[in-house]
Amino acid sequence: MQTALLEANLAKTLGEVPIGAVIVFEDEIIGRGHNLRETSNDPTTHAEMVAIRQAAEKIGHWRLLDTTLYVTLEPCTMCMGAIILARIPQLVYGCRDPRAGAVGSIYDFSQDERFNHKVEVTEGVLANECSQLLSGFFQELRAGKKSQKTL
Repeated sequence: MQTALLEANLAKTLGEVPIGAVIVFEDEIIGRGHNLRETSNDPTTHAEMVAIRQAAEKIGHWRLLDTTLYVTLEPCTMCMGAIILARIPQLVYGCRDPRAGAVGSIYDFSQDERFNHKVEVTEGVLANECSQLLSGFFQELRAGKKSQKTL
């Protein structure tokens, strides 16, 4: 999760929402990513999606069996769909996303019986650090917008 936090900080330096993800296979990081939506003008470039694409390319297959995805924020519906489709068996995330989370906050795709793949979930790993990074980013963003209005 520490490496996912480093990825999140990379996103922050780009002015992106600071979310980071890494995919591990046999104790090796095979995919890493951070949010790039603003930079790429692509709504699908969430940290998880970037990491999944990189991992699949690295192993040469779309099935990411026997991997673990670490991400700083609870995945959204798009990312959970990709996690399920990629057959990622384990997900570890930092803090919940009460507005868009699809692992229990709004939906729980990880255990939905209608899908042919279940995801084992561990939540709350370095939750305070993940949450503080996001909260600090949005506080700075609001403060910047407020100061622009006063000008």
